[in-house]
Formats: sequence, C-alpha cells, structure tokens
Amino acid sequence: MTTAELFREDAYLRECDATVTAVNDLDGIILDQTVFYPLGGGQPGDSGVLKLDGGGEVRVATTVYDRDSGDIVHVPNEGQTLPAPGARVRAVIDWDRRHRLMRMHSAMHLICSLVPCPVTGGQVGDQKGRLDFDMGEYRADKEALSKDLNALVDADHPVAARWITEDELDAQPDLVRTMSVQPPRSQGRVCLIGIGGDAIDLQPCGGTHVATTGEIGPLRVAKIESKGKQNKRVQIVFDN
Repeated sequence: MTTAELFREDAYLRECDATVTAVNDLDGIILDQTVFYPLGGGQPGDSGVLKLDGGGEVRVATTVYDRDSGDIVHVPNEGQTLPAPGARVRAVIDWDRRHRLMRMHSAMHLICSLVPCPVTGGQVGDQKGRLDFDMGEYRADKEALSKDLNALVDADHPVAARWITEDELDAQPDLVRTMSVQPPRSQGRVCLIGIGGDAIDLQPCGGTHVATTGEIGPLRVAKIESKGKQNKRVQIVFDN
C-alpha cells in the first residue's frame, strides 16, 4: 500500500489526520496519507511533527520516498519513542519552511522562462535556489535577469497545476526542460505546472508551488558562474 499524497492536490494543506501503517527497519514512519512532501526534483523533503492521539509528538527531520515500495517515509529525529502501526496521528508540516520552498521552486520556473537553454541541474532551498544551464554561446546578464525576474513576480501571474497522461507527455518532448532528470510519473499521469496561463512557462514538475507569482516576493540573481565549458549556474535568493 502506497501513501496517499495529499500535497499533490493541494500544496497549501498544512496538516492531516493519518494512521501509521508501518515503521520500517530504519525507524522510518509510514502513514496511510500525508501532507509531507518527500525529497525529489531538487526540492528538500518536509520537516514537521506527528502529534499522537492521547498526547505526545514525534519530530520529523525530513521526508523521503522508499524506492522499493513507493511509500513516503517520515524520518524522525533520533532518540524518540515511535508510534506503533495502527496508531492515529495528526501530521503537521513546518509550514514556514515549506512555504519558502514553494516560493523558491516557483521562482526557479520563472528563471527557466527567462533563460532559453536546456537545464542540466538544480536545487531548491528555503533561502536560495540554483539552476544550471547548458548555455552554449548564450550570455546571461545578472542585473537584467534580476529586473526581468522581479517584473514577472510583480505581474502576479497565476500558477496552476494540471495532469496529463504519460502518452501525452511523450508526444510533447519539448515540454521537458531538464537534460538529465525525467519528470516524475505517477500511475500513468504527469503533473504540468503552467504560469500565466501557460504563456510564461509550462513544464512537468512534481514539486509544490505557490498560487500566483506575486506570492514569491522580491528576488535577486546573486551570481552567475561557470561550472564547466558551457555549463552556467544561476543562483537566486530572496531579496527581503
């Protein structure tokens, strides 16, 4: 039985009731459903707390996928008493951290829309993020990129998710911007993230995002640096 991923349908869910279905050999806690996003697509796994029926709680340090079972594993801080299978809990994410990750992940999609080059890597952080591009002869200017990035934020474009089939994605390979990582596929479906009614950016992504670009807040391109002969790394930070 795989964990129901409530964050896929609503990234703004902060908590949910759940039942512990298992505790694995590494003390990872598996629930029947969760709001905790697991590490993937360059976005860190959520942290937070599992509040136990009858009192007490278990702090969750991070969240990951079990590659064999497909379950989502809530990794507890060390030295805690763990709930037994069948226990009822209230799963509560660290919302402030998650929201910063949602803002930064959405900002990285905006960078993709401004740099017309294939993506070779990336990492989402709760204070800064980076995208690596195979830029070739293309030259990106830090100040101009910062200006254009904030203009997209200030325009408050809608950010919307929708699902297509794997066959539909395979028929539109240009939607995939990443060169080395394939988008996550779930039960024959792929999630697309569109910005500005798809006019600003459209690409498959399994991460969590804000509802409008205005929610991201001010940004700054901190640096653009070479990472190889053609590979360039663009780092962005919150500018507040």
